[in-house]
Amino acid sequence: MLLTSTSNPEARVTWREAVLSGLAPDGGLYVPLSLPRLGPVELARLQSLPFPLLSYELAHAFLSTEVDREQLKHLCQEAFTFPFPTTPISSTTSVLELFHGPTCAFKDFGARFMARLFKLFWGSDSRRLTVLVATSGDTGSAVANAFFDPTPSAPIRVCVLFPRGKVSLVQEKQMTTLGGNVSAYEVDGSFDDCQRLVKQALADRSLTEYTALTSANSINIARLLPQMFYYMHAAFLFKGESRPLVSVPSGNLGNITGGLLAQMVGAPLGHFIAALNANSVFAHYLQSGAFHPQPSIETISNAMDVGNPSNFARISSLFGGSVQRVRSDVSSFSVSEEDTIKTIRSTYEQSGYILDPHTAVGVHALEHFRQASQSEAPGLVLGTAHPAKFADVVRRAIGIDPELPIQLRAALEAPGWKEALANSYAELRGVLVAG
Repeated sequence: MLLTSTSNPEARVTWREAVLSGLAPDGGLYVPLSLPRLGPVELARLQSLPFPLLSYELAHAFLSTEVDREQLKHLCQEAFTFPFPTTPISSTTSVLELFHGPTCAFKDFGARFMARLFKLFWGSDSRRLTVLVATSGDTGSAVANAFFDPTPSAPIRVCVLFPRGKVSLVQEKQMTTLGGNVSAYEVDGSFDDCQRLVKQALADRSLTEYTALTSANSINIARLLPQMFYYMHAAFLFKGESRPLVSVPSGNLGNITGGLLAQMVGAPLGHFIAALNANSVFAHYLQSGAFHPQPSIETISNAMDVGNPSNFARISSLFGGSVQRVRSDVSSFSVSEEDTIKTIRSTYEQSGYILDPHTAVGVHALEHFRQASQSEAPGLVLGTAHPAKFADVVRRAIGIDPELPIQLRAALEAPGWKEALANSYAELRGVLVAG
């Protein structure tokens, strides 16, 4: 299966080319040229499989011409070793807990699959590959953990760029305490600035001819493919019921793009809700039909603080550039900090369940959609981060600290290392050239 660019529909590249380059030469994002479509028989077979094998079957539908079956099966079995239970928080709403991996965030799914696919595609190349990643919080720690290699001659190194003062202490510790082939850079700017610097580096031909570069943000198609897998798994949990409403806490729009791809492939899912914080560019697009990026706004759900979501280009491409077609499958709501706190509090009081601020945005947006649409369909909210990663917000809402998982405790107790980086492409380029 070949891929094309959102900026040049005539482009044709292999998965290996797309994954290792990250961004298309024209600045576009890679999307599949066509999508497999699974019928009832195939879906019934998938439903009977354990998650690593379900993941393998879906991955094989996209990668069959480039990755050996047994290698791909082993990759999925090695990547997906942690549980992700579904927990009811009311009679109509459940949370799909995607935060039980090594870094306690949903991005472990994409990062662990992607890291192994990178290594497979990079193979025995004698050059060193640099993976650039911009993060508003959880992406950096997930990618750093997935690619971590303590050996001095690691063939892949990771450079994480995060905005100074705009990530939580736990998130920062998870990015800065690994060492080895992982370097963390604290940028004097916002997430959008970090993302812009990464895109600028990937588009710099003179730099990419000098050193091998790629990205591990959701601009890389290798991050989106594995995010399809848990949507397919979740759809099967609603056997015999109406297709579930799916509320996705959204920032860069990568996670919801993975869900829309899964739906297009055949996952029996209902309407999607892109749950936003104050960074509401996508909601404004659905209302007006015009996409106008804005400077990002700092909030308590910081992993969603994105004013220019990259994956908008993919969503637009998947729906043929038609806002009417997007509206038929997706709604979007912006949730205030006050309502985020209230949702954490009310959910805890009613069910004893502790939400992190991102998942709380998802819960509130789902209820908003239900009220607006009078829908009685069951609801599934993607639980994107463990509440202990945002203990200060949880404490503000309910007066107690959530229990700290062992993997977060270990990160908090370890010494960290980071390097300050100006909001300057020239400075980042110097770092990359120096190696």
